[in-house]
Amino acid sequence: MTDELFWKTAAELGDLYRAREVSPVEVVDAVLDRMAHVQPVLNIMVTETADQARADAQEAERRFKSGEELPLLFGVPMTVKDLAETKGVRTTYGCVAFADHVPDHDAVGWERLKAQGAILLGKTTTPEFGLLGVTESKLTGSTSTPWKPGYNAGGSSGGAAAAVVAGVGPIAWGSDGGGSIRVPSSLCGAVGIKPSIGRIPTIDCDDADSTDGPIARTVLDAAMVLEVTNGHDPRDRFSVPKDTRSYIGAATAPGDLTGVRVAACYHLGQKVLDPNVRRLFGEALNDMRAAGATVEEVDIDLPDAMTFFDHINGHAYQQMVEEMDTWGIEIWPMIRELARSADGVTARQVHDANHRVKTAIYNAFRTAMNGADVMVTPTTPVVAFPHGGAGGPAGVVDGFDVPALGNLAHMTTEPPSHAGLPAISVPGGFTPEGLPIGVQFIGGLWADADLISVAARYQRATTWHTRHPGL
Repeated sequence: MTDELFWKTAAELGDLYRAREVSPVEVVDAVLDRMAHVQPVLNIMVTETADQARADAQEAERRFKSGEELPLLFGVPMTVKDLAETKGVRTTYGCVAFADHVPDHDAVGWERLKAQGAILLGKTTTPEFGLLGVTESKLTGSTSTPWKPGYNAGGSSGGAAAAVVAGVGPIAWGSDGGGSIRVPSSLCGAVGIKPSIGRIPTIDCDDADSTDGPIARTVLDAAMVLEVTNGHDPRDRFSVPKDTRSYIGAATAPGDLTGVRVAACYHLGQKVLDPNVRRLFGEALNDMRAAGATVEEVDIDLPDAMTFFDHINGHAYQQMVEEMDTWGIEIWPMIRELARSADGVTARQVHDANHRVKTAIYNAFRTAMNGADVMVTPTTPVVAFPHGGAGGPAGVVDGFDVPALGNLAHMTTEPPSHAGLPAISVPGGFTPEGLPIGVQFIGGLWADADLISVAARYQRATTWHTRHPGL
């Protein structure tokens, strides 16, 4: 029964708790045992909170026995990315300078999840301040995808996605500025949601492109997390009111994809695409057609994602490098390289990137979708690759020389972020070597519930999410 318990979804655990068939104590014990088993292989945890998790599980068991009506996520074990503050629990931001940092407040998302009775298992690995496209840190080392230890989990929520897929909690809390939820979800075989701009508040947020969000094994579980974490908080000037539509209702609405219009784009204007990803994405489109969707292949005109990244983020990297030098810590050469890329970027280019170009990206998506319910793309142009430093190794992809596979992995997730659009990565198949690919569903602005509904219907038409790695 132990193996069965750590593979249960959050929705399944809720039903089992309420039927008194399983105790939160049994579940937390099983998941903590699983954590101990996979941690030496995958390196997913920074800080474990096993003692508190067991105490919280005992309290949850008592309250279920009392017959109370409890929230859906009550007693469900989960992890939180180490960029999100957890009051009283070490939060390092993946950086040696903060190795002993214990915050005095919670990030808004975790604050809301804790109020729902979710049980914290610990904090998951991330690169320094989420600055890299892979989960490599001077503090914690390399994090692997559960499907092939020694191959990268992606970044920057690599520990969170790997934990979920490895059976260390059915849900995780991550963050995403240009793909940091979706890329690890793709390389690890998880479901990851980047909601619309402002859905999830962040205290003192100064970057509308970035957001926290859920990672899970099913769209329903991710929707359950988003349901209780979205909504306005006065500490975030970008945050918007709670969505009037139920994400749980959207994820559980019956039916297939009949009547759904899908705009499909293989490369999202970025051109480089691994042949395995191209083939499996084509098969995913056929699965959508078989489930009733109308699929039309479209093109979209977008700026080169790496050049735009330099314009929008380069000076921010320069500031971070200056601060890290002040702290006297060793900095990855890749981070310095990203900072140096802004040396020639003018103030006019930064202004254009933050205003005119972002609007152009939003309009490009609107035009390409042309009334479709969703756009779908491969989440990442490549599957998981070997560890190879802060940018991942160099490689040749479909005849193109790629200097850093970790940067390439974000080429199709960056653009929706800068348009403010909601996007979900859902498992879409496996290569002959057993590595997963993700299918990215992109929705219209504020159409999170519609997007969740389509993604859930696609997932129900496939079985990829039912596979588990043989760790």
